[in-house]
Amino acid sequence: MSYLKVLHCTLCIKQGALNLSNKSVLLKIGNKPALHHLIKISTSCHLNANPPLTSQSTTAKAKNKKVPEDTRVWKETPTQDVKNNLVQYSMMLSKFRLTSLVVMTSMAGYALAPAPFDLTTFAICSVGTGLVSSAANSINQFHEMPFDAQMSRTKNRVLVKGLLEPSHAVGFAAATSVTGLSMLYFGVNPLTAALGAGNLILYTSIYTPLKRLSIVNTWLGSIVGAIPPLMGWAGCAGELGAGALVLSALLYSWQFPHFNALSWNLRPDYSRAGYRMMAVTDPALCRRVALRHTGIITATCLASPYLEVTNMWFAIESLPLNIYFMYLAWQFYKKSDSGSSRKLFRFSLIHLPALMFLMLVNKKYWTSSDTQEQKDSKPQDIKHPETKRITVLPRGPVVAAQDSTVHK
Repeated sequence: MSYLKVLHCTLCIKQGALNLSNKSVLLKIGNKPALHHLIKISTSCHLNANPPLTSQSTTAKAKNKKVPEDTRVWKETPTQDVKNNLVQYSMMLSKFRLTSLVVMTSMAGYALAPAPFDLTTFAICSVGTGLVSSAANSINQFHEMPFDAQMSRTKNRVLVKGLLEPSHAVGFAAATSVTGLSMLYFGVNPLTAALGAGNLILYTSIYTPLKRLSIVNTWLGSIVGAIPPLMGWAGCAGELGAGALVLSALLYSWQFPHFNALSWNLRPDYSRAGYRMMAVTDPALCRRVALRHTGIITATCLASPYLEVTNMWFAIESLPLNIYFMYLAWQFYKKSDSGSSRKLFRFSLIHLPALMFLMLVNKKYWTSSDTQEQKDSKPQDIKHPETKRITVLPRGPVVAAQDSTVHK
C-alpha cells in the first residue's frame, strides 16, 4: 500500500500536481521520513522530458490549459463513498464502452464460427473476455495517471480525480484478470484463455509504454483489437480457421480510420501528455494510413466469399458501406480538418456493427459438418474395373480393347 502511494505521489510531483511541502502529501504517505526522502530522490529528474511534439504555432493555437489541481491530486476517499459507488467506479476503471465493443467483437467471432452454438459456452466466453478487457483497461489507467491528468479527454477518469486509491485499481485488475482467465480456461478451452492472456500482456506491458516512445504503438494497438474475434471463434470452434482470420483482419484495418480520425482533433492533448501518435508526429501519414485501410477493408469483404467464410451476398451488400467509408476517408485525406475527421470517426461507429451483422446474416457454414456435406453432395467419378477404352490402331479398324484387369 505504501509503495503504491509513494509511486503515485512521485508521479504527481513530477507533473507539478503536488508539492512535497504540501500537507496533502503528508496525509497520503504518513509521517515517515524514509518515504519523504525516497520521494525527493525519485523526483530529482523531470518525468516529462520529451519536448512538445507539435510545432510552436500549433501549440499556441491549442492554448495549453493547466489542469486544476483538485483534478490531479489523489485524495483519501471515504470507504462508505467507495461502497456506495462501487459499480459506477468499477465501470469507469474498466472503460465500460470500450470493453463493451471488445465483447461485441468476441461475440461476433463466436457466432460466425462453423460450429454448433452453445449458449452456456457463449455466455462464459463473453463474460470472461469482458473481465480480461476490464483488467487490461484498469492497469492501463494505473500506469497513465499522471499523463491522463494533462489531457482534457481523460482528466475525469476515476484515478485522476482521486475517487479511488491506486491500490483499488491494482486489486480490481488482479481480481478480474484471474477470474476472467479462469473462466476462459475451464469454461471454454485453453486456446481461448491463451489468446486472452497474451492480449492482456500485449496491451499492458508493450502497447501502453510504447505510446510514449513510437508511432508503432498504433499498429500494435490494432493487433490488440483484432484478437477478441479470434477468442470468440476459438471459443466456439476450438481452433482458428480462415473465417477467424478474415474477421480479425477486418477489425485490424478498421481501427486505423477509427482511431486516426479520433486522434486528429486531440492532437494538443496528446502532444501535451507526450504521446507519440501519428496525428501529432506525422499528420500526412495519419491521413494516408486511414485511407489505405478503408481500401483494405473493401478488398477483404470482396474476398470473403472466396475464402469460404460468407456467401456472395455479403460482398455485394457490404459494398455501399465500404465505398462510403472510403469516401469519408478520402475527404479526411484531402481536407484534413476537424469536420472531415469527425464525420469519419462517427461513421466508423456505425460501419463496424453493420459489417458484422451482414457477415452473420450471410454466413456460409453454420456447422462444421456443412462443409463436408457440401463436398459429399457433389457428383464424383466412379471408376469400374470393367470399363472399356477405345484404341485406334495406326492402319487398321477400330477395335475394342479390354482393360488389363479384365479376363478374356
